[in-house]
Amino acid sequence: MIQELIHVYFMPGMAASPKIFEYIKLPESHFEMHFLEWMIPSENESISDYASRICENIKHDNVVLVGVSFGGVLVQEMDKHINARKLIIISSVKSSSELPKKMILVKNTGAYKIIPTQLASKMELFEKYIFGSTVSKRFELYKKYLSVNDNKYLSWAIENMVCWSQKDYRSDIVHIHGDQDPVFPIKYIDHCIVVKNGTHIMIINKHKWFNENLPRIILDN
Repeated sequence: MIQELIHVYFMPGMAASPKIFEYIKLPESHFEMHFLEWMIPSENESISDYASRICENIKHDNVVLVGVSFGGVLVQEMDKHINARKLIIISSVKSSSELPKKMILVKNTGAYKIIPTQLASKMELFEKYIFGSTVSKRFELYKKYLSVNDNKYLSWAIENMVCWSQKDYRSDIVHIHGDQDPVFPIKYIDHCIVVKNGTHIMIINKHKWFNENLPRIILDN
């Protein structure tokens, strides 16, 4: 009997390319991996409408969605359109209540509206502005994988991250989070699988953990 392949679609983090998944390997006997990419948003496009457009790139039924960081937010919005068989987020948040206080402050003060687009196009300055200088240093490796520096996209992504207003989330969502994540500190995160010493870029530098555990996590009911 031929095993039916499970199609797993991966969404990278903000402004990142699918290269962040280059070390992730799933057994080809059970899984087929697909990689989604960011598109430039339309004028005043809602995150729901944007998610619907990204869903047009999904060519299979009953898929697994995996999203990292802001990509984790997006796959949750995508799931509202396609109802994935499993929803997995990594280094991300499930609701606005898990956003760190610094992001909430940026939202409440409207500071995200005045970030100059020329700063937004320089990701290291954007990271320092939003997350602080300590985090910026940790993004040296991540920069290798950044692929989108369009001002329109970055301004849209920043706003939709800090202003994301989801309160309730899918009850069976799988949330994988590092206990050393400086962007979304674990003290604000509920109900997750904790990766010891995992940082915000653990999809890259903890890929062995994911290769060992993702197949089981996907197949678990």
